[in-house]
Amino acid sequence: MPIAPVGDIELDYERGGSGPPLLLIMGMSGTALHWGEPFLEALRRDFDVIAYDHRGVGASSRLEGPITIVRMAEDAVGLLDALGIDAAHIVGISMGGMIAQELALAHPDRVRTLTLGCTYCGGEGSTLMAPELVKRMAEVRKSRDRDRILRLTWEANVSAAQAEDAASYSTYCDISQERAVALSVIAAQVAAINGHDTSARLPELAMPTLVVHGTADQVIPVENGRMVSSLIADSRFETFDGVGHLFFWERPDRAAELVREHATCASVSL
Repeated sequence: MPIAPVGDIELDYERGGSGPPLLLIMGMSGTALHWGEPFLEALRRDFDVIAYDHRGVGASSRLEGPITIVRMAEDAVGLLDALGIDAAHIVGISMGGMIAQELALAHPDRVRTLTLGCTYCGGEGSTLMAPELVKRMAEVRKSRDRDRILRLTWEANVSAAQAEDAASYSTYCDISQERAVALSVIAAQVAAINGHDTSARLPELAMPTLVVHGTADQVIPVENGRMVSSLIADSRFETFDGVGHLFFWERPDRAAELVREHATCASVSL
C-alpha cells in the first residue's frame, strides 16, 4: 500500500476504481483490509475508493500516547489534503462513523455526502456493547489465546447465521493475521470511543446523510442508529434485518448499492 504524509505522521492507504472520490473510515481494531473485497469491488465500479489504516495500524505511523476521535478526524482530512481531494463522499463505520461525524462537523465543505454505519453519537440514550459481552471479550483477551479472541470477535460482529459460514470466517482470520492490530492500539481506540459525544452537535449537519444499521448488531445496538438519524435533519435511515455489526460483510452488494444511491440522489438534487 502507498504511504501519504499527513502532518507529522504517515498513513498507508489503498486506492482503486473510478468516479468521484469516496473515503472509507474503518472502525476500532479494523484495517483497510477489513472492508472485504466484495464490498470494495462493488464500490469501485462507481467511485474512486480510498481506504486507509489509522495511526498504529498496518504501515501507518506508530501510535504514540493517547488518541481522540477528533484527532483521527483531522488525520482523515489530512489524508484528503495529501491526495489533493477537495471534497469526497465519506463512509464511516462503527468508530469510523464517530470519526466521520467529527470530520463533517469540523469540515462540512469537505463532505459531499455522509454515510454513517453501525455507529453511535454518545450522550444520553446511547448504548454500547452489553455488559455481558464486554465481560466475555475481556476474559478472552486476558487469555491471549489468539484463536479464541478471533472466534469471539467474529461471533460478536456478525449475525448468528453468518458466524457459521466457515469460508467467511476463514477470510476474516486471514485478514486479521495478515494485518494484526496491537492490543495497546485497540485500548487507545476504546478510550477514544468512550470520550465521544456529538449528540448535541449533530443537528448542525446539513449535508445529505445516510445512516445504516443491522438489527442484530451486538456491538452497537440498532437503537443508536435510530438516535443518530433522528438528530440529523432529513437523514435517511436504513436497516438490514437480522444482520450484525459488519453489515457490509453480510450484505456487501446491497450496502454498496445504498452508498451509490445516496451519492447519486444527492448529486441530482444539488
